[in-house]
Amino acid sequence: MSLPEVFVLVDVETTGANPVTDRITEIAMVRVEAGEVVARWESLVNPQTHIPALIQRLIGITDEMVATAPVFAELAERVRALAGGAVFVAHNARFDYGFICNAFTRIGEVFDAPVLCTVKLSRALYPDHHRHGLDALIERHGFSCDARHRAMGDTEVLWQFMRTVRDGFADAVLAKACERAMKLPPRPAGLPAGVLEGLPDAAGVYCFFGENDLPLYVGKSASLRARVTEHFGAAGRKGKEADLARQVRRVDWQETAGELAALLLEAELVKRDRPVHNRMQRASGTAFALQFIADRKRPPLFKRVLIDGSDPATWGALYGLFRERKEADALMREMAAAYRLCPRRLGLEPSGKGACMAHQMKRCAGVCAGAESLASHDERLLGALAAVRLKPWPWEGAVVVVEHAAHSGRTAFHLIDHWCHLGSADAAATFDALLAAPPPRRFDLDTCRLLQRWLAAPANKAQAQPAPLQTARLISPE
Repeated sequence: MSLPEVFVLVDVETTGANPVTDRITEIAMVRVEAGEVVARWESLVNPQTHIPALIQRLIGITDEMVATAPVFAELAERVRALAGGAVFVAHNARFDYGFICNAFTRIGEVFDAPVLCTVKLSRALYPDHHRHGLDALIERHGFSCDARHRAMGDTEVLWQFMRTVRDGFADAVLAKACERAMKLPPRPAGLPAGVLEGLPDAAGVYCFFGENDLPLYVGKSASLRARVTEHFGAAGRKGKEADLARQVRRVDWQETAGELAALLLEAELVKRDRPVHNRMQRASGTAFALQFIADRKRPPLFKRVLIDGSDPATWGALYGLFRERKEADALMREMAAAYRLCPRRLGLEPSGKGACMAHQMKRCAGVCAGAESLASHDERLLGALAAVRLKPWPWEGAVVVVEHAAHSGRTAFHLIDHWCHLGSADAAATFDALLAAPPPRRFDLDTCRLLQRWLAAPANKAQAQPAPLQTARLISPE
């Protein structure tokens, strides 16, 4: 038999994408036996929690609609009866399956069934196509759908798809494709069903947890689903990433309006929560820069200037951005080797009589041996240091970056000035308040480096606009 002899097509609508923390608001099931529909059933479900406004707009199910609907415990027997002895079939099936499993878990019961994903089935049968979402299937095959994003409407599309592939492929081809579509993705043993499938193919930040509420790792990606799935693909291998994947018992995430919002949120969470597997942005030293002391005859030639929390617009000629002295010393050693500078004059070696060791090895031009003047040496030093001055701010004042995710409707406004992030908002009214009374510039080294990397891309820099007096003057995102 090419398709399963008995299968049940399932679609759920929910309050969000996380099967552990979110709840079902609607469920539809179509049971098929020997190629014929034997039962159709649908019901709204009272999630016993608020449905976010964004979800209400997307699927059209409101708090008022579910207020008098049965809770899942009242529907569990019907769900189990329709699914009994059948293969559980859904689009991105582990998402729907995860919500059903977790709903049963919350009422003290266990649900288990073999699962077939129609996304995987479509990929296996139509490898030349890149899009396999439900909208893509409707467009490609000319399916009809009277109620897109409602449970029964989407389930009826799946029934049309199953009939199409049943009639369009040889049994052997279809059987092999079904086998692939029922294969489980790699995941830690303790991770609840549906979590990976609930992750959106969108920018955002994810957080891994183990047995407690202390975060193991915080990361960001332009595609949450792809990046997190990649993590767990390493679970069977060796190394640090494999060790991390095996420890994960819970995954939380926040979708963002774009890449910059994800970068800023990731930096904030890493600083706040200090996850044990994050190495970046966890240095304990206070950020500092170096200020050259002119006309100095003996080391030290530099004064260490603390810059955390200061206003970059008030800085004079400062060089480098460091957290620890060894970082500054490493930079000086690199410049000494590249420009034949004297390690002794740079304070990298103790003072002494006669030429330094580097001069004896012909790596120092000889200021220590009288072979060149202090002025000549220091002029060459300042020329080398020019490359490590803080990049000048490209605008006269603050700029605004607007990000907009068309698929989710999320918008983010970011206010930035002299490499300082002054604040962000997800609504025009909130951002107008930020524009009216922006906080003072306070330098943060990690944020500065983040913004420098992001703005280095011409496409990103083009998004930055001089800050207006109010949000209405910004170019509306497409």
